[in-house]
Amino acid sequence: MATFFDENFGVTTDDLDRHGAFNISVINDMPLFIDPFLLFNSKKPEYRDLHDSILKYLMFLRDAVIDKRVTPDLEKAWFLFPEVKQNWFGFSLRGNGGSGLGKDFASALRGNLENLFSDFGAEKVTKGSHIEKVCLLSDGVGRDMISDFTTNLIKSWLCKYTEQFAVTHIDASLRKKVWINKSRFNYETESWEREQFDLPWHDGDFVLLTPKDMLTKDENWINKPDMIHDFEKIPAAIPDAHLRGQISNYFHKVMVKPRTRQPSAKERAEAAVKTIINFPQLVDYYILLKENNGDKATDISRQKVLETKEIFETQVRNLQAALLGESDFYNTSRNTYAEAHKRLAYLKDVIENKGGHRIFYHDGIAIQRESDLQILFRFVWFGSPFDVGTEANDGRGPVDYKISKGAKDKTLVEMKLAKNTALERNLEKQLPIYQAASDAANGIKAIMFFTHQEQMKVEGILDKLGILGHRDVVLIDARKDNKPSGSKAK
Repeated sequence: MATFFDENFGVTTDDLDRHGAFNISVINDMPLFIDPFLLFNSKKPEYRDLHDSILKYLMFLRDAVIDKRVTPDLEKAWFLFPEVKQNWFGFSLRGNGGSGLGKDFASALRGNLENLFSDFGAEKVTKGSHIEKVCLLSDGVGRDMISDFTTNLIKSWLCKYTEQFAVTHIDASLRKKVWINKSRFNYETESWEREQFDLPWHDGDFVLLTPKDMLTKDENWINKPDMIHDFEKIPAAIPDAHLRGQISNYFHKVMVKPRTRQPSAKERAEAAVKTIINFPQLVDYYILLKENNGDKATDISRQKVLETKEIFETQVRNLQAALLGESDFYNTSRNTYAEAHKRLAYLKDVIENKGGHRIFYHDGIAIQRESDLQILFRFVWFGSPFDVGTEANDGRGPVDYKISKGAKDKTLVEMKLAKNTALERNLEKQLPIYQAASDAANGIKAIMFFTHQEQMKVEGILDKLGILGHRDVVLIDARKDNKPSGSKAK
């Protein structure tokens, strides 16, 4: 079973570590992405040069917008980019496909270039320029778009980085010379050019490696939720007392003030957004605070990458090895319903009785995101002849997995954490609706809990709904306080 880069290309994890590259999966995206701040704040001159090259392109776009030179055709050529799916990072729960940078991103970027980025390259408050500005005031532009844009603008460098490793460590039969479109921008002709590289080749496409020290998880260091959450710390960084007073007065004027309680977090956040829109210079002072704490970004990102490696590589290997030990685990049943139940039963047994629960912990802390659980479940289906779809949307909303064999044999599977605050509503209403929309005959709900309290909660919900003990509601006990010791978990 070849899940990871090292297995597919006959290299060692030590080889990858020496090159500084993350050992990606080549069957599913890893939930990591490139954070441009890590390039800006790096001690490596080549990383800072990459960040400067991103800024150079943005200043080119800004000047073109100001000069009214951006026609619809040039917008398509200069602003729109596909996702660089070949690095196998992102937020897909199935494979490595993504939507890329389309019209919404182009519109948001163009709209900001004339105002928010008017002093780009000549900032008076911050130490440098940052593309992340575009996501601080614009709705619909998130970390995935910032990462996609960054990855596209350093794609040539990533190709060279991968090529250097490939020609040294990977057999020629597993490589291919490929032309990479929109690899290098020619400022004389104002057009994107293609370049040829000798790259790893897998399943009809090239593969890219990425240095671990460019990567992070969850959010960019400079991000909108953080700016809003820490809003009241920002004015303290403003030296102008008169401006600080104006900001504070405006913030308290626009905040909803309930008579019988303190303003909620949501009400404070809404007031923060209104204040930032009215005083856009707050964005620069927020960025200055992040710049002044840049070393924390490096430390936090390094820890998140190590955590991701532990959960999605080390522990997945252990889980797959445990499942392979079950002689017929990867032999398939005759229909999707029986197959889904069999795989869940084996997964449940490995987690509850064979030490597999450890895959869901890092430094003693249980997994916190359902998307992580869903990605891990995807690895369990690797090698199956069934079509394993994720986030299938048949008109009534997405479901985690749709297991299908032809047009008539379909089974829906939802993987949930017991702590999910919408669990009762989901159990009561969601899956039956999906079944009707997908014409699926069967639906299975798998719910994982990590504490006795969570177990009591979910069992209480199931009892209330009259489905406690139902065959199609599979409870998975991932508690660590009721498991046998490592020596007894066989």
